[in-house]
Amino acid sequence: MSPRPYWKGYLKLSLVSCPIAVHAACSSAERISFRQINRKTGNRLRQQLIDEETREVVEAHEKARGYEIGKGQYLLIEDEELEAIEIESTHTIEIDSFVPRARSTSASSMRPITLPPTIRSGRTPLR
Repeated sequence: MSPRPYWKGYLKLSLVSCPIAVHAACSSAERISFRQINRKTGNRLRQQLIDEETREVVEAHEKARGYEIGKGQYLLIEDEELEAIEIESTHTIEIDSFVPRARSTSASSMRPITLPPTIRSGRTPLR
């Protein structure tokens, strides 16, 4: 089974539109992930919703997301904060022009991705 794509949409070049999906081309070692933390203490929760430090059971309504900023230190992330930074997307990558290779960023500094076409046919094959 292939990995889940990061993004699905359309690659549009002039009058041609091609449905694509963005996949990582290598390991996700630099992936950002959130941990479940106790809203009251800021400590990480285990699967059984047990506070890692106090070993006390944490109720479901006290569960929150946290981003690890240091060993055992978490930044509480509220759902409203994530919703506030969510951007609207047309799910279309429009190519206006190409950058000469000499002016582009070194490929070794970029995270490699693949853009395979998706199975479904394009919604807007010609415009």
